[in-house]
Amino acid sequence: MFIRVATPAELIRVFMVRAIVFMEEQGISCRDEMDEHDDASIHVLGEVCGEPVACGRIRFLGDRALLQRLAVRRAWRGQGHGSALLRFMLDECRRNGFHRFTLRAQTQACHFYMRHGFSVCGQEFDEAGIPHLPMLLDETTGAGGPMQTE
Repeated sequence: MFIRVATPAELIRVFMVRAIVFMEEQGISCRDEMDEHDDASIHVLGEVCGEPVACGRIRFLGDRALLQRLAVRRAWRGQGHGSALLRFMLDECRRNGFHRFTLRAQTQACHFYMRHGFSVCGQEFDEAGIPHLPMLLDETTGAGGPMQTE
């Protein structure tokens, strides 16, 4: 998979992956999926043979990077694309000087993030009708802690 920071012209490809995974597969509304943070975020796109198959979004908030909207299309899951996408996103954050990473994982996916060093740092909550857990990877201390709100 070829992964890169998406250009403004490529955002439609990022949003296509998000629409397929979050809206079609998971039934999340467009209102919940697309939000006011898209304009100020770094978007990451993963392609296989020119076809968009994975994406993610990064927001820099104070001393931390918030990873959001990580998605891999169903036909490409289980092939390491999610891990490659996450590693690329973490490296992009490091290139921007960030070493503290947070995310809100769908509860069913939290073990995926734990394999990459994240730990649960709060109570389960509902977002768009789906259970989520706050997670943290802090390379500055190696410790978990409570996740700040946006």
